[in-house]
Amino acid sequence: MLTLVPEEIEHYVAAHSAPLPPLLDELMSLTREKLGERSRMLSGQPEGLLLQTLAASMGARRVLEIGTFTGFSALMMAEALPEDGRLITCDLAPDAIAIANSFFARSPHGRKIELREGPALETIATLDGPFDLVFIDADKTNYTNYYEATLPLLSPGGVIAVDNVLWSGRVLDPKGDDDKAIVAFNQHVAADERVTQVILTVRDGVMLIRPTHHPSHRPEPGT
Repeated sequence: MLTLVPEEIEHYVAAHSAPLPPLLDELMSLTREKLGERSRMLSGQPEGLLLQTLAASMGARRVLEIGTFTGFSALMMAEALPEDGRLITCDLAPDAIAIANSFFARSPHGRKIELREGPALETIATLDGPFDLVFIDADKTNYTNYYEATLPLLSPGGVIAVDNVLWSGRVLDPKGDDDKAIVAFNQHVAADERVTQVILTVRDGVMLIRPTHHPSHRPEPGT
């Protein structure tokens, strides 16, 4: 498994980035205690702050998250939303959902969050856009399906953020189904003329995707 960023740099980044609120430190510790190896699914401080900064800088009011896990990233993004902002998050795992809901209830930003339990594609089919920010961090074999389902719901100036797109370096030599799914997703987005994208080497690789053409800037027919 390839380490994308040396551990010493990770420590430096953590020390020189904004600290987490105590409630989120507690959430991370409890997730590690209760869910063991699965706690690697936590987005963590730098990525959480990146998502929060994106939401704040674009003045996001509506956010859609595919993959709640224990609620860390949802709470980070919800903090950046206005009082009447709304974040819808989707997950299937009852044990993770129970932890997430318990921390949403304790956070002053939890009232902005609505957790939908069930298959995310079914939930997405019931939603109306626009969403200013979409964060995809769920089962890898459905990444392209999640992307295609959420892109039409994105606001013209919105962003889709996708986690794990470097997959611990396994994109360079894909073997398993998840490896191949991530490679196929990255290729799919790279070939999509509707969007512009960039991959950042944050955590396990984060892709940021935005629509190529803002409706107000589209050329008139015949020009």
